[in-house]
Amino acid sequence: MIFRHLFAILLIAAAGCACAAPKPPAADESFLKANDAFRAGDAVKLQRFSGQVGSTYLLSPYLEYWRLKLLLEDTPDGEVRAFLQREAGSYLADRLRSDWLKQLGKRGDWQDFELELSPLVQDDLEIRCYAWLARLNRADDGAYAEARAMWLEPRELPDGCYALVDKMVDAQKISIDDVWRRVRVLFENGALSAARRTLAYLPAGYKHDEALFNLAATAPKKLLVNPPKSLEPRATREMVVFAVMRLGAKDPEAAVEVLSGQLGERLPAEDAKYLWGRLAYEGARRLIPEAHEWYAQADTASLSDEQLAWKARAALRAADWQAVRDAIDRMSALARQDPAWSYWYGRALAIQGRADGAHAYFLRISGQPNFYGLLASEELGAMAGIPEPYYESSEADVAAARAIPGLARALELYRLDLRSEATREWVFTIRGMDDTQLLAAAELARRAGVFDRAINTADRTAHRHNYKVRFLVPFKDVFSQQAQSAGLEEAWVLGLVRQESRFIVNAKSAAGARGLMQLMPTTARFVARRNGLRDYSKANVSDVSMNVALGTGYLRMVLDNLGHPVLASAAYNAGPGRARRWCDTRPLEGAIYAETIPFNETRDYVKKVMANTMYYSQLIGGKLVPLKERLGLIPAKVAGERPGEDLP
Repeated sequence: MIFRHLFAILLIAAAGCACAAPKPPAADESFLKANDAFRAGDAVKLQRFSGQVGSTYLLSPYLEYWRLKLLLEDTPDGEVRAFLQREAGSYLADRLRSDWLKQLGKRGDWQDFELELSPLVQDDLEIRCYAWLARLNRADDGAYAEARAMWLEPRELPDGCYALVDKMVDAQKISIDDVWRRVRVLFENGALSAARRTLAYLPAGYKHDEALFNLAATAPKKLLVNPPKSLEPRATREMVVFAVMRLGAKDPEAAVEVLSGQLGERLPAEDAKYLWGRLAYEGARRLIPEAHEWYAQADTASLSDEQLAWKARAALRAADWQAVRDAIDRMSALARQDPAWSYWYGRALAIQGRADGAHAYFLRISGQPNFYGLLASEELGAMAGIPEPYYESSEADVAAARAIPGLARALELYRLDLRSEATREWVFTIRGMDDTQLLAAAELARRAGVFDRAINTADRTAHRHNYKVRFLVPFKDVFSQQAQSAGLEEAWVLGLVRQESRFIVNAKSAAGARGLMQLMPTTARFVARRNGLRDYSKANVSDVSMNVALGTGYLRMVLDNLGHPVLASAAYNAGPGRARRWCDTRPLEGAIYAETIPFNETRDYVKKVMANTMYYSQLIGGKLVPLKERLGLIPAKVAGERPGEDLP
């Protein structure tokens, strides 16, 4: 495991020792074996290893939670209540309460369920379904209306929710139209198993053709070349609609060709408009220029916020500023609160000569510590600075944070490399903290070397800030040296690393990227070979100096290849080929390029890297360059050009 014995490894590295990390203390070793037994569902081994840990061990409540979790179905209620009382207000108590509520709901013990529900902190769909069932058991029929939101969840429902659905069907609270409405939502999200289960709720005489369903799912083009002769039965028509959606998810232009032909004429106007909305969305996400025109044939009133977001993005790339405004106007009130849409609505107004209106929109988000808050400040003639003075936590505040059991347990879990549990414990514990408490907790994490928690916790403050913790600079000398050696702006490198790993030395992604700069093994070998780094080995790729040397070396190559820091940032996350393919056939404003990146992760990544760069530039005394200037213009892609072919 990546972080096991992390502190010992860091101490050895600092002393220049090449020896192996010492064996962990016996209690730690037994605790980790107990955790392995819990994950394997082995209650006997869990009990044996738990007995070797000792009752005074800081993490001993986890041992008891794991035992109760494994045996919850057969555990007396009194024993569960005793744990909840002993650990009241803790993360583990909330987890056990959630587990127990599901057991109570499953067995229909509604009196105890409702008694135990109110202290629960975490939200859980299955528990919400059981809560509605409990109300129905009290003849509170108002639960039916509230539960309808559950019906449109775009995923498979947990078992407790299907128990509720069965009750709703029996009470005739779910109609045939409701069934098809959910099925379309599931089709849109590729949840075919859930769709098939939902179709089972259709009454006799209204059932779908399973063979047609399978053909639409696996060979939609084949179905659409020879569609059913009659589209009158709704079940048949919905399978054809599904086939167009399925084809559009792979090849929007081919699906548009089908919809523009005879099949489109045979479909009811409502279904055709629905499909135009889906195909426009799929096309916009692939940056197909014609998608902007496809949206004009959709029923705008029925578009989701996500579809409207891509309608706005397609309009941005087409420089159709009225269409940008129209799309944002149609979004829900919640979606319009996104700083992106406040900024772009303001830009649209400004370009249309409505300076006063634009000013008002920029004021809404100016000063917010994010990509669009920075840009809005610049539109108003100012460059957003870092809030000062920095609030420094007192030793008394840090000591108080250290004494909070949840934070202490989280730090122990980080020490043992149980990062998922540690992060959940930490996040649960800091919820509801005020700014002073948050900054003390952030400082506690910083001192412990858990830099991601320090950054993320300091990021949560509302009025009292310390940007030196929000934008930490561990290993400053290494970054300065390697950035200078690679000819890169140090603030940009720091901004990228903050987004990649939050400065966790041995960070490892699910895909296998490692270290501060999250290098894939093939990339690390490529850069080491290209740059002649003879000391490189697979074993030392996470070493701070080696990792930063490799990461800055690769970033330099990408920047040289693509010629623009925004493109290079996108390439670092998604690959050079994609970054270049996302360019337009004409030069594109950098902010528009960033907003229209098709991958959600990469779009968010690029914005945050560039915003981080602005803050680091101010903190380390770099050159103060406005964000809009940094973003600049993205050059047009050249026909036939295949950049980055020699880069991994």
